[in-house]
Amino acid sequence: MSFVDLGVPAGLLAPLTERGITTPTPIQAATLPDSLAGRDVLGRGRTGSGKTYAFLLPLVARLQASGTPRRARQPRALVLAPTRELVGQIQESLAPLAQVAGLTVRTVFGGVGQGPQVNALRQGVDIVLACPGRLEDLIGQGHCDLSAVEVTVLDEADHMADLGFLPGVRRLMAQTPKRGQRLLFSATLDRGIDVLVKQFLHQPVTHEADSAVSPVARMDHHVLHLSREHRLPVLVDLTAAPGRTVVFTRTKHGAKGLARQLNRNGVPAVELHGNLSQGARTRNMDAFHSGRASTLVATDIAARGIHVDDVALVVHADPPAEHKAYLHRSGRTARAGAAGTVITLMTDEQVSDVRALTRAAKIKPTVTRVDGPQHPQLLALAPGDREFVEGGLDLTPAAPAAAGGRGAGQGGQGGAQGGRRSRGRGGSGRGGSGQGASSRGASGRGGSGQGGSGQARSAQSRPGQGGSGQGRAGQGGQGAQGPSADRRRRSRGRSGGPRPA
Repeated sequence: MSFVDLGVPAGLLAPLTERGITTPTPIQAATLPDSLAGRDVLGRGRTGSGKTYAFLLPLVARLQASGTPRRARQPRALVLAPTRELVGQIQESLAPLAQVAGLTVRTVFGGVGQGPQVNALRQGVDIVLACPGRLEDLIGQGHCDLSAVEVTVLDEADHMADLGFLPGVRRLMAQTPKRGQRLLFSATLDRGIDVLVKQFLHQPVTHEADSAVSPVARMDHHVLHLSREHRLPVLVDLTAAPGRTVVFTRTKHGAKGLARQLNRNGVPAVELHGNLSQGARTRNMDAFHSGRASTLVATDIAARGIHVDDVALVVHADPPAEHKAYLHRSGRTARAGAAGTVITLMTDEQVSDVRALTRAAKIKPTVTRVDGPQHPQLLALAPGDREFVEGGLDLTPAAPAAAGGRGAGQGGQGGAQGGRRSRGRGGSGRGGSGQGASSRGASGRGGSGQGGSGQARSAQSRPGQGGSGQGRAGQGGQGAQGPSADRRRRSRGRSGGPRPA
């Protein structure tokens, strides 16, 4: 059955075709006839099942058909989602559909200045994609009025309930017209969702396109039983394999610390958690999407908010507290029909918790006891040569150079920041003073610098050799291994163990 057969207007097919979407998924095939006809729909589909287009297509089609002019501060449609990341993902999918239909869209969430959001609402927008908190703030300030909303969508309703957003969601939905269309989509349907359904949906049609607890098909589940001291070396090895990896931790502090440790060990990693500013979140997700970062270390905030189709591996560095979180985390892989692997790291004291977790999730993982990063099961689960990048990934903005200073190595530090597992020729630079040392170079020559007094020395390592030199005032020393243009090194098999934190 095609999208046209389900009632999707032909004019909306081009943006789907451009994205390679030509066949409806089960949740889309089940819900589209009812939602396009204007009925209230309660749809359950697990993560990666195609729920986003299941509500975006009827949303756009119905607004396009109604032809109601947009008015200042009164959006015609509202989509509520629990996280900023999810709002951004929905906006990305909606943009080409809205453009074809001549509709305007505005995202509304916290963590950024409200000025652009207020200005857009004042000018009039057709669709608002929002997190509940910021939208309530803007309504309270008189910048937004929901009385003209024709279609309301609540995405990831169960996650809204888990995060304690239901009171705000109920207040917002109560401000929309009673006879407006409401579409509620969720990965699970439980008691928290029943409250919303009974209060706001009018004779809803319920569609459940897949099992309520079963993980995505073609997803392989593994548990690695290891000692605590092997946790970081094993994570370094798994994340250095080819492809994108998402690693989950329980705490924000844990995500930040693990991302730092992976970068120190040559794995380009970024973090995602609630303590980050919106600018940092955006930079980190851009790095992950673009491939500059191969690993994303996240708390459960990301389990619902990341939609990346080619995540090959999900690692639970900390087992989640309950099975719903496990399934939502694991849903970051095996999306859109692709295969995926899910690995849970389990220490001795976590055995009973992990057994209870997998039993509740109704999965039977393969359990392997591993004794470190050399264990052959790691290569089987994450095949391919391990690749390391000197220094990992640094997303901090580069500091402006001092007057007259430029280049890869600064004076007195010359080639001192060189090599470590890299190949290439060191740059030269001018500027400050200081002391540095290069270590573990493979080949190449260190750069020289001019400037204040300082020392540069090399530490002997593998095949690389480094000269050492003593700088005098005004003349920087010559270092051993300069920074290379190509900082990547491939080594078949193993990481060689992590550096201490």
